[in-house]
Amino acid sequence: MSKRDYYEVLGVAKGVSDDELKKAFRKMAIQHHPDRNPGDKSAEEKFKELNEAYQVLSDPQRKAAYDQFGHAGLGGGGFDPGFGSFTDIFDNLFNDIFGGGGGGRGQRGGVDLRYQLQIAFEEAVFGVEKKIHFEKEAVCETCHGSGAKAGTKPKACKQCKGSGQVRFNQGFFVLTRTCTACAGRGEIIEDKCGTCKGHGRTKKKTEVVVKVPAGIDSGQRLRLRGEGESGTPGGQPGDLYVEVLVQDHALFRREGEHIILEMPISLVQAALGADMEVPTIGGTTQLKVAAGTQSGELFRLKGKGIRRLNGSGFGDQVVRVHVEVPQKLTRRQRELLEEFEREGSIDSQPGVSSFAKKFREIFRS
Repeated sequence: MSKRDYYEVLGVAKGVSDDELKKAFRKMAIQHHPDRNPGDKSAEEKFKELNEAYQVLSDPQRKAAYDQFGHAGLGGGGFDPGFGSFTDIFDNLFNDIFGGGGGGRGQRGGVDLRYQLQIAFEEAVFGVEKKIHFEKEAVCETCHGSGAKAGTKPKACKQCKGSGQVRFNQGFFVLTRTCTACAGRGEIIEDKCGTCKGHGRTKKKTEVVVKVPAGIDSGQRLRLRGEGESGTPGGQPGDLYVEVLVQDHALFRREGEHIILEMPISLVQAALGADMEVPTIGGTTQLKVAAGTQSGELFRLKGKGIRRLNGSGFGDQVVRVHVEVPQKLTRRQRELLEEFEREGSIDSQPGVSSFAKKFREIFRS
């Protein structure tokens, strides 16, 4: 069964603001939440569908891929849709309102990291592997993440009784909030580790290989699961988001899946036509310029563009020619052009002929 349009699922239109999107999701999520519809499989499936749609449309990068390619653009080309469980996003929305925290004792997730990676135009077109280096917080090797001094153990927090959370009622929901006394750890460290000062984590230099897919565009992100900062013992590490920045090319410009080349040609080449050698991102190819070509005309080289991220072929290279008029002439060149003008017919220049006709009709009638 094909997936429904995400905008239709959430009942919003394209161009919806972030706040309106969140309000629409929250309203429908409360209506279809499994806690409110126990045993109703259709409500659970509906809630999962809402969650999936919201995670895509609330993320600028995924939304851009979806708007351009539809569902096919979300999983291909090295991108990870990264859908969480259907309760995660709902809990996060209530955390925004009530200040709650997720996870239980000793299982708090790590922090996501951001990294900007600059690559050449050709590397974006063909794909590349890059090694990146950065610092992140990792589990302390001295105390193995406990934060306690060797030979000692943390003690259970009295406020949350070791759970890391306190519970409270809000309407028909029972909500949880991170314990402020122990910051959700469920434990209090009295004798702290000398290496990490009780944090359980220390700075670590890290090297990661990033596989950049062919066809990626500037501003798009890659998600590397588990390469972010470590969580508390038992908790999942965060993710690393690599934002790709593509350098400009000396000749080519990108428009979506197509490559644009602005190419000057001489007045003679435009008038008489010519077989020309044209650069492409993969080498050179021949282009036949027809006689009488006008400045600004477009020539399309099929399949010489950029690979589509959804894997369905390549774009084209578009060559826009610009007829260049000589700025300096020799005496002989000037004589030849004047002779050409005397011998020529205005009818051979339709633009000039059309303008002259309209000029006469308006001003000399």
